[in-house]
Amino acid sequence: MEALSKRLGIAALAFAVLVCLAVAPGTSGPGEKQAVRLPAVAGAFYPADAGELTNMVDGFLAAAKVPEVKEPVALVVPHAGYIYSGAVAAHSYALLKGRKISRVVVIAPSHYEAFPFAAVYDGDAYATPLGNIPVDKDFAARLAKGPFIKLSNRGHISSTAQGEHALEVELPFLQRVLGEFSLVPVLMGDQSYEASRALGVALAKLVKGNDTIIIASSDLSHYHPYAQAVSLDNKTLNAIEAWDYLTMWRSFRMGTWEACGGGPIIATMIAAERLGATQAEVLKYANSGDTTGDRNRVVGYGAVVLARASGRPPGSVALSLNDSERRELLEAARRAVDAAVQHTAYAPAAPSDQALLQERGVFVTVTKKGELRGCIGYVMPLKPLYQAVAEVARAAALQDPRFPPVTAKELDQLEYEISVLSPFRRVLDIKQIEVGRDGLLMRRGSNEGILLPQVPVDEHWDRSTFLEQAGVKAGLSPKAWQDQDADIFTFSALVFGRH
Repeated sequence: MEALSKRLGIAALAFAVLVCLAVAPGTSGPGEKQAVRLPAVAGAFYPADAGELTNMVDGFLAAAKVPEVKEPVALVVPHAGYIYSGAVAAHSYALLKGRKISRVVVIAPSHYEAFPFAAVYDGDAYATPLGNIPVDKDFAARLAKGPFIKLSNRGHISSTAQGEHALEVELPFLQRVLGEFSLVPVLMGDQSYEASRALGVALAKLVKGNDTIIIASSDLSHYHPYAQAVSLDNKTLNAIEAWDYLTMWRSFRMGTWEACGGGPIIATMIAAERLGATQAEVLKYANSGDTTGDRNRVVGYGAVVLARASGRPPGSVALSLNDSERRELLEAARRAVDAAVQHTAYAPAAPSDQALLQERGVFVTVTKKGELRGCIGYVMPLKPLYQAVAEVARAAALQDPRFPPVTAKELDQLEYEISVLSPFRRVLDIKQIEVGRDGLLMRRGSNEGILLPQVPVDEHWDRSTFLEQAGVKAGLSPKAWQDQDADIFTFSALVFGRH
């Protein structure tokens, strides 16, 4: 069994074959039967023997470093086999030792079964080799409202030979650090932004006090060479620390970043934010190459805490460009437009300067004699800055639907302004919006609109008009900013150009 455990331990590389399906009747009293979700991956992802499991988990916890975090609201933890990710997961779980937590909400992805909602387990308990954990059925019933969240055993009880591991593997750690607690097990079959938001908002409305912790179960990138995995995973972890779940969701959707539990992470961040958490801290990062020595195809793991703390991460752009770097980007914008209009080839050479190799959201504004001639950009960080500037400059000159394409006769009259965007952060209080400092992005359902920080200054708008125009830009009502289903995000920009 030990050999089998080692072969099957990593979550996304191989999986346990079940000896039986994962529900069994139990009893809670005379004549009362319980639906208990039995372990599906004990003996594969973690030891099936209770004593061996206890020793392994306790060893991981003892080795974990515990930072001073006064009020943890939520955690992000990996869900691979313990020999691969257990040491990373322990850095999150060690924070819970000695805390009075009576309820745990675990949100995990459904790896094997697709369904268009978040399934809150409708049974009575989840079992591990360390015992049964009762489901908080009252909380579960109150959570499961609306089209995105339902009481269901979908995903929890597999009809295939593979049982879902992503939620189960978190439970022995919780049993060792908390002892007795009630569980709200959630598997996300739909990881869209709308589904993640609905779950996060619903949780925030139900959680009261400090006796509940929310756990997002997710591994990070899968099957890349070691250095590439580290680069990809750092982008995700940096976005979590910046609390920029909007960019994270976009990047997951496009496949430029990776996390199999992206939806659970985003739902957890949305809930934690509304519960007063203001800071995220990465406690530990590693990947399977660190434990196996095989760095050819690795899986990434991160441990993160979302906590209440004084202050709030700064909204200013964490990037400075010197005069030479700014001139280089402006020249790339000009040359890209000239080449596109004149139908010649141009591709900017890769710079040696690391600042220009960073991936950033960026807009290029093209003007002619002080009048707007085009403005297009990448809201999210898709490419290195020097490439992104060239691409969006071409698009601003030729593809802005508000204007005809730039002609060769106009080239000598054009001026360029570049706006390099900071991470996005949802507005908690509209009074914090500062005209001239902040840009706005408004999103409701599939509608979205963005206004750069310089726009309200140029138009002489006050804050109220700025908010109204953000709604209009999103194709919504001017009063959309007052809608509880609309999210407003602020960002700053490093703006420079020729005037």
